[in-house]
Amino acid sequence: MKKQSEAQGYSFFQKHSQLLIPVTILALLLLFNLLRDSSYFNIAIRFNNDNNPVLAGNLISTIVDASELVILSIGMTLVTAACGGQDISVGALGTIAATMFAKVLYLFDEIGVAQILVALLATCGVTVLFSLFNGTLVAVFKIQPMIATLILFTCGRSIAYWIGQIANLFIPENPITPIIGTVIPGFPVPTPVLIVAVVGILFALVFKFTNLRLYTQTVGINQGAARLNGINCVAIKLISFAILGVCCAIAGVINVCRIGGKVTYNSLMVDFEMKAILAVAIGGNSLGGGKFRIIGSVLGAYAYCLLFNTLIAMKVPSTHITAYQAVVIFLLVIFSSDQVKETIAKFWKTWIVGKFRSKTTGTDISSGKEA
Repeated sequence: MKKQSEAQGYSFFQKHSQLLIPVTILALLLLFNLLRDSSYFNIAIRFNNDNNPVLAGNLISTIVDASELVILSIGMTLVTAACGGQDISVGALGTIAATMFAKVLYLFDEIGVAQILVALLATCGVTVLFSLFNGTLVAVFKIQPMIATLILFTCGRSIAYWIGQIANLFIPENPITPIIGTVIPGFPVPTPVLIVAVVGILFALVFKFTNLRLYTQTVGINQGAARLNGINCVAIKLISFAILGVCCAIAGVINVCRIGGKVTYNSLMVDFEMKAILAVAIGGNSLGGGKFRIIGSVLGAYAYCLLFNTLIAMKVPSTHITAYQAVVIFLLVIFSSDQVKETIAKFWKTWIVGKFRSKTTGTDISSGKEA
């Protein structure tokens, strides 16, 4: 019984240790904001310019601001797990998505729900094609993911300009796209938050009723073993890139609908590729591929946005914010190292599980004798 309880405690730590970093960062940031200004947690219902009720507050703003990043981090996690590398073109691909979405809407005289769905499907089709181009370079031609996606990273915004054929990007006036970026009339929860929830539920169902998680992890851990077990490694990698393409489409549409008005191609979804990679890393996922947890990346995205908004609330100059973020990245790299993880695991096994065993059995773990 003693060994069983110890094994259960240690296995519990191993199972949830991956979430230790994002949960710790979130907890520390929330505690810091609580001590700094308790009003940071105030949530109220206010009315926007269209006289619709909407939840407002610093935490709500953080959750809304993280919407695009959460969706991108989900797709980035799959690509990282399957290919052992990252797609650095997601920001450019999101810009292409936003441009394509606006371009298709201009084809209609009247814009309703049906036209929005057509534009979204067309956008997803385009982004999936571009993402499969990246995936082909990685899966078929065996090019390292970051190098392969550097092509679209470099020329993606120029492609968006060619699609738009105008200097600034803006969506034609209609009653639907403002709802995507703000709230549904009469329902105070911001629409981007609802979209994130729907995307999360869909991925949860996919992982529950398919073997996508298992196959992706197997390919990322050992491609040779995966092939011997009948898994098509090329197909799995292409699927992961296709899913990331859909995520880029959704994130790009949300971003351009939230901004509204005119926006330049070079200012849309800037640095989202680095933010998505950082969210995956904060989530405790290995950037070398293999096992992954989507919830870790989601928490990592919220942690990143909470850190950014905290620095803004503290009135830190924008030129200094990246320096503070670099400190967080440094600490993240240190605590993600195998040496630190082994030390924490040893501490958990020796002291936490051991103390629990000594209390339940009356054994002094330091001497091995009965207390």
